Amino acid sequence: MGEDTFAAFGLPGTPGTDEFWAAARTPASIPDGDGWVTLFLWRGPDAALIDFESWSEPVPLARFGETDCWYAEVPMPARLRVTYRFRVGEEAYADPLNPAGAGGDRSIAGTPDAPAQPHWPAVGADGVLPLPRTRIRWASERLGGRRTVRVHPAGGGGPVVLLLDGDDWLYLHPAMTAFDSAVAGGEMPPVTLLFLPAKDREAEFACRPELWEAVRDELLPLVAESGVRADLDRLVVAGQSLGGLSAVYAALEFPELVSRVACQSGSFWWTSDAMGTADPLGGPVGGAIAARLREGADLSGLRVAFDVGEHETRMLPHCEAVEAVAERAGAAVRVSRSASGHDRVGWRHALLRDVAWALGSG
Repeated sequence: MGEDTFAAFGLPGTPGTDEFWAAARTPASIPDGDGWVTLFLWRGPDAALIDFESWSEPVPLARFGETDCWYAEVPMPARLRVTYRFRVGEEAYADPLNPAGAGGDRSIAGTPDAPAQPHWPAVGADGVLPLPRTRIRWASERLGGRRTVRVHPAGGGGPVVLLLDGDDWLYLHPAMTAFDSAVAGGEMPPVTLLFLPAKDREAEFACRPELWEAVRDELLPLVAESGVRADLDRLVVAGQSLGGLSAVYAALEFPELVSRVACQSGSFWWTSDAMGTADPLGGPVGGAIAARLREGADLSGLRVAFDVGEHETRMLPHCEAVEAVAERAGAAVRVSRSASGHDRVGWRHALLRDVAWALGSG
């Protein structure tokens, strides 16, 4: 290996030198057949590996000679956006050479052909995301415990958009900024964002009524008293993974509450006993939701947008089954595929687009 080792990636110079590090910007990709090879770099004295979110097994980095330069050339498929972090021993770090972060210890990589995600700014690992000024202290009798729910009137406020896993959209991905930008750009009407944190995802997002009874009877009345403009008669529920499962369940069992859903990578493999099996995704295709819909349901009042990562090979059959039976049950259905695996960074564009569609715009 010589000083032009990484020249194909646009990084001339001898790896490990100060001049090299001053110019280094990665990840960097070059074409490779139908996909890409992407270079990752890490600077330090100790061995490191790359942890990818749901897409790949960890990838070890190799050392360049006796320098402080560690690298990996990772084959990637076409159209992929993925969250990753470096691990050194037990510690996890964001990529200091990458300006796009997702929280303090994660970064975002995208192949050159991954579709753009307008409205989502690049935020470094040390960036501090803005938080809504309005906070609701919710002590739920039905769910137990206390939680803080943030409320943000994008564009002055309007229909309520309930974001499940709200803390992820507050602290890892700048949803408040993205919705503000989409509203300002005319891509959706003004909305009121409601960031709902989860305490126990497996329990709260399972197909059980307690969460939605608590939202209806406890949380939404608190929103009405908050002083923030909020149209509670037009509610969009946006959920991902188990949150997507819960959102569709709510539309089935609480149609007077939930008639607009944006669902990304819904966990439609779920059945009441799936979590206790060695292979939760190996059960009936479409799980409990598809089974419930096949029994007969009238979804003619529902608008539901389904999205799933095109690299989620085992999730796709479950999601496709629910998409099909929901449409047969009369729902207005929108179906799309994101350039990702099971990864929140891949759901960001679909979140904005599908909330707008659920509200009848976009």
